[in-house]
Amino acid sequence: MTFIKNFARDESGASAAEYALILAIVGAAIGGAALALGTEVDRAIDAATADVKACNDGDTTACVAT
Repeated sequence: MTFIKNFARDESGASAAEYALILAIVGAAIGGAALALGTEVDRAIDAATADVKACNDGDTTACVAT
């Protein structure tokens, strides 16, 4: 009977469960952000690639000197 009482009072596993829950929430947030921003990043890279190709083909309006 004392084993059951001690087991019920033991909270050492609670911290691990809380950390696992926090990790799952953070992982879901990172995954959601990647899905939401993925298409915008893809479009920006495609636009930059098109500008570099146009600049290399002689279109000086696509070339920006810094």
